[in-house]
Amino acid sequence: MSERPDRRPRPVPPSAGKRAGWRRPASPPATPPAGSPAAPQPAPPAATPPNHRSVIDSAVYRDGRRVASPATLADTFRKLREEPDGMAWIGLHRPTEPELHSLAAEFNLHELAVEDALEAHQRPKLERYGDTLFVVLRAARYLDAQEEVEFGELHIFVGPDFLITVRHGGAPDLSTVRHRMEQTPELLSLGPEAALYAILDAVVDGYVPVVEGVQTDIDEIETEVFRGDPAVSRRIYELSREMVEFQRATRPLVGMLHGLMAGFAKYGTDEELQRYLRDVADHVTHTSERVDGFRQALTEILTVNATLVSQQQNAEMRALAEAGFEQNEEIKKISSWAAILFAPTLVGTIYGMNFEAMPELRWVFGYPFAVALMAVVCLSLYLIFKRRDWL
Repeated sequence: MSERPDRRPRPVPPSAGKRAGWRRPASPPATPPAGSPAAPQPAPPAATPPNHRSVIDSAVYRDGRRVASPATLADTFRKLREEPDGMAWIGLHRPTEPELHSLAAEFNLHELAVEDALEAHQRPKLERYGDTLFVVLRAARYLDAQEEVEFGELHIFVGPDFLITVRHGGAPDLSTVRHRMEQTPELLSLGPEAALYAILDAVVDGYVPVVEGVQTDIDEIETEVFRGDPAVSRRIYELSREMVEFQRATRPLVGMLHGLMAGFAKYGTDEELQRYLRDVADHVTHTSERVDGFRQALTEILTVNATLVSQQQNAEMRALAEAGFEQNEEIKKISSWAAILFAPTLVGTIYGMNFEAMPELRWVFGYPFAVALMAVVCLSLYLIFKRRDWL
């Protein structure tokens, strides 16, 4: 993690090319005079795909100042060969496979790093392949309209005299970084690692509005929780998922920056860049702590929301139970009075049947007996129901 590109200029063995382990093709020699044997020509640069829309900006710098803005990758390669002390900064957005392979052939990029840059969906990391540093960053931006966090991916190749950025997604806006660095040529003259630290700073600064937006969302969620909004659970879950992604973007970056800081003495990093990187490390550490706090807060809010929902459900169940109990009491009363009224109806119905052979039909005490029987049955039922608290 502490590996980082060597400071420019660096001593090169006489037998070595401009980069250790490879040699940039020499500039074409002058045209031989007529009649002389044709001199051998160097191999042409790798062919560049005809569609260059993925090349956002390509420039060659000398002493921190832009000296060329080539229109194609091939022109960039050729111009860099003409500038022994120059530096190329190439910005790409979702490049094609042939474009990355042409860059790999020109700058001796490792095939594993190229494969990662093509496939994307990588976690933040820092790896060294020879004298080339490969950095993966996860940028983020807050979308106010959707109230959600959008993540982008940035792959950076840093060599002794080149810096290549491969961007997947909308963030960050590297044109602003490039413009700011061009306004401070004394800083850009420190080499590709200065541009790398500027990009790191831009990515970390891009986390600030995201943190503010998430803080606002959490405040709104707390209000919705205690207001009993039924849709708040889904919003908590979605924001928690975004904070997991945010943690995956910030946590590895803390270790990466501290690893770079550990290599200050080994690689003789310029003091200005040391201060620059320490500031970036402080900011990303603070952001990482805030994100950790957001995750914990969302977990607690989700627990509180679950408790409130459970309490609300218990209250509703209690209300339903009370309503059912009241209905049962009413049904008891209705049933009791129905039974009481049914008894005299039964007696009266029996004594109302006019059959010739019916007993007690001509009995003098038949009517008083029937009325007394009705009264006794009704009173007995009333006392029974009363004792059972049905009435």
